[in-house]
Amino acid sequence: MPLSGQHPHTASHLDAGLQPERTAMAWARTALACCIVSAFMLRWLSFYGAAVLIVPAVTLLAAVVISVTQQRRIRDDVEAIKGREEPIEAGPSLALVGVCWALGACGLVLVILA
Repeated sequence: MPLSGQHPHTASHLDAGLQPERTAMAWARTALACCIVSAFMLRWLSFYGAAVLIVPAVTLLAAVVISVTQQRRIRDDVEAIKGREEPIEAGPSLALVGVCWALGACGLVLVILA
């Protein structure tokens, strides 16, 4: 039976602890950080031209993907833990690491070229 205020198809319904909520908040902070970094990258628009818009666009895309998929991933992980299955899906985390590395590399190249 769900606790008050919990939707029956969310991770909080499956795990009454705060772990799903903390995980959701961590992913929300990550998405917000991606949005902030993409806004900072826009300051180079006047110096490098429109080609630099690719970097914030990719970062914003990563933020949107994180925001759209986070609830499903958390719910799937909690269900896998309850079912004693392997809950770790490395794809999203590795994709985020790739975006961070690429963003750092682009920033470094832009600073060196300046």
